[in-house]
Amino acid sequence: MAFFALSQPITGPATVKGLVIDSATNKPLSYITLSLKDSVTQQVIKSSLTKTDGSFELSQLPVKSYQLMLIAVGYQSKTITVPAFSTSAHPVIDLGTLTLATSSSQLKEVAISASRPLVKQEIDRLSYDVQADPDSKALTAMDMMRRVPLLSVDGDDNIQLQGSGSYRIFINGKPSALLANSPKDVLRSMPANTIQKIEVITTPPSKYDSEGLAGIINIITFKKTADGYNGTLSTRYSYPYGPSISGTGTIKNNKFGASAFFGTGRQTTTRVTADNFRQTFTAQQPDVPTSLFKQQVSMANGGNYLYGGGEMSYELDTLNLLTANINYSLGKFKQEFSRNTQFYTTTQQSYLLLSNGGMNWQGIDAGLNYQLGFKHKKDQLLTASYRYSYYLNGQNSNVNAVNRVNFSNPDYNQKNDAGAREHTFQLDYVHPVNQLTIEGGAKAILRSNFSEASGQQLLANGYTDDPTRRNDFKYHQDVYSLYNSYQLKLSKYTFKAGARLEHTRIDANFITNNTPLMMNYTNLVPSVSAMRSLPNNQSITFGYTSRLERPYIQQLNPFVDRTNVQYISTGNPNLRPVTSQLFELTHTKTGKGTLSNKISYMYTGNSIVQVLSVANGVSTNTYDNVGTVKILRWNVSGNYAFNNKLNLNFYSGLFYVWVTGPYNGRFYSNRGIRTNTFANVTYKPADTWSFGASGGYNRRYILLQGSSNDYVYSSLSGSKSFLNKNATITLVVNNPYQKTFAFTQYSDTPDFYQSNTSYQIYRTFNISFSYKFGGLSSDIKKNKRNINNDDKSSSN
Repeated sequence: MAFFALSQPITGPATVKGLVIDSATNKPLSYITLSLKDSVTQQVIKSSLTKTDGSFELSQLPVKSYQLMLIAVGYQSKTITVPAFSTSAHPVIDLGTLTLATSSSQLKEVAISASRPLVKQEIDRLSYDVQADPDSKALTAMDMMRRVPLLSVDGDDNIQLQGSGSYRIFINGKPSALLANSPKDVLRSMPANTIQKIEVITTPPSKYDSEGLAGIINIITFKKTADGYNGTLSTRYSYPYGPSISGTGTIKNNKFGASAFFGTGRQTTTRVTADNFRQTFTAQQPDVPTSLFKQQVSMANGGNYLYGGGEMSYELDTLNLLTANINYSLGKFKQEFSRNTQFYTTTQQSYLLLSNGGMNWQGIDAGLNYQLGFKHKKDQLLTASYRYSYYLNGQNSNVNAVNRVNFSNPDYNQKNDAGAREHTFQLDYVHPVNQLTIEGGAKAILRSNFSEASGQQLLANGYTDDPTRRNDFKYHQDVYSLYNSYQLKLSKYTFKAGARLEHTRIDANFITNNTPLMMNYTNLVPSVSAMRSLPNNQSITFGYTSRLERPYIQQLNPFVDRTNVQYISTGNPNLRPVTSQLFELTHTKTGKGTLSNKISYMYTGNSIVQVLSVANGVSTNTYDNVGTVKILRWNVSGNYAFNNKLNLNFYSGLFYVWVTGPYNGRFYSNRGIRTNTFANVTYKPADTWSFGASGGYNRRYILLQGSSNDYVYSSLSGSKSFLNKNATITLVVNNPYQKTFAFTQYSDTPDFYQSNTSYQIYRTFNISFSYKFGGLSSDIKKNKRNINNDDKSSSN
């Protein structure tokens, strides 16, 4: 007789549990990151942390095969195959005691979150994972900047890094034509879903150029590519700004690989307003205005833009690698202004100034790199690189005055074409010796700026050339540099130290003003960083660097811009370079509640500051080396996972600013507290749904002659994924409580009070749809060293 035994079906839900201990001390390990993956699809099913006694329990699991990964700072990661579930209605797998060994290599980075962290603290930088932010699918790069610790963005989209406006910003470790002249416009139009992460490098090592007093902002867009192909297409509509479409793609076949991104859109014509106000006083009657100026401004602009970039790689063999990259941008906008002006002294003057015109830009940069490896040491590399960059900006306007009362200035038109060409040659060598890595290199940047401006005024016999509006200049700047750096990795320590020697040569001719300029100077820039890993998933990092700010062409150009008759601006060809000293100390602890604290101090002497003077009813803006700026800052950031569905990310910066300096016969001193605070809560009720709420508060600027008002911002978001998570639709509303925001900057001196208020569009609605396609299997090989022309300060 035959018997058939039928096993009881496994219905679930299933549970996996165990205990994690230190392999050397046998002590329980708390807050170890647990990541449970489907062994077939490798998708993360559930993430959690061990309890204070080292135990864990992952419950409510579907019955299938799993792999469990254990991750902890200072320990070697470990992957365990979960045995098959036994026959039971409620199957349980007890993995028993699991051991983790301490890592023999030094901690490289500290995660600020247990699963897909938004923020990571490394030895010399902090990075914000844009792709881990669920709102990134519908927001812009500028929106993301508001969320990055150490950065602040004011109501007019001016970015500051640790309270300073002097920094470098580039894409994928390289300067880009996309950001050459007007980074605000590019960041406002660039979709955040094309960005992988944003790095804030506060203590740049010596391989980077020394420019940027506060550090470097690096926007990383390219992702790893591999055999096969993949890509993402996204479309977005923002009210009131208009539609855009963007995409990223990668492809690799054997030794050849390529990646690319692009974006294009149309900005609907939008209109904003502004108010300008000024009073002047005398020493004899300091409370009685001697003149009064009022101006209501209406501004409208809109147009089309596109940008894109790509990177290619070809492996000649295992030791020889060629890579190339290219970026391109193009845009054309129409602009309209109306300035209703009233000026009171002993008489009244009034007029309405109407302006019609536009702006356009075009930029391209391209690079070629050759990397040579060595047989005996895979990290020993010699890299030769070349980069070419070019951009051209054009502006034109026709201006006429109506409703004139005691105003006799003629109507006029003006146009300006300005741009730059740049050639860069670079050689880098990396030589590892056991736990020590030695780097050295040389670099030459050959830069040429140019400008051609002209204008005409309307006289009785028609339009006639106006020599006061002509502005021709040629500006050559060459920077030659050598650097050497050392990095030592021990079991609990990492040290970085190096120095960079830079020689700058300037040969300029401001032809219209007959102002030649010859200047040569040499700077030695040191950089030191150290990281120590501590018990209980803690680390402490110290950094020191000296940084350099060279005056850029807009600050040097002596041409006088008279677009607004009683608000003129000009440059100062006598500006000198500026150096700063930066110290910072950071403590980070990871676990269920993760916290990072940074204290920093920056001192800048002879700083380039924007200054204002008033004479004969005309305000003149220019620049001068008169400021001494000191910034003491405390920054705290962190993450707390209440459970698997609810997560909080936050940061807050509190800093005290001192600004002092003499100008125009007076000594100014201004000081005060500044803050920038941001918090984001994410709720995921299901695997395909996500909701978020965020808000921030930034306290006023501290300027040499004045200040600004505070500002608050917020957003609400929701997203839904479908088609096996390949498609996502996202909706975001920014500042739902406020249609416009009045951002005011003012100057207050014994001689005058002046304020400039812009009423920015604040409430916006964004809806986006993105679709991922393709599949990859192995990584593309890329150069580990390339050109980074981070020697020019950002100007917002």
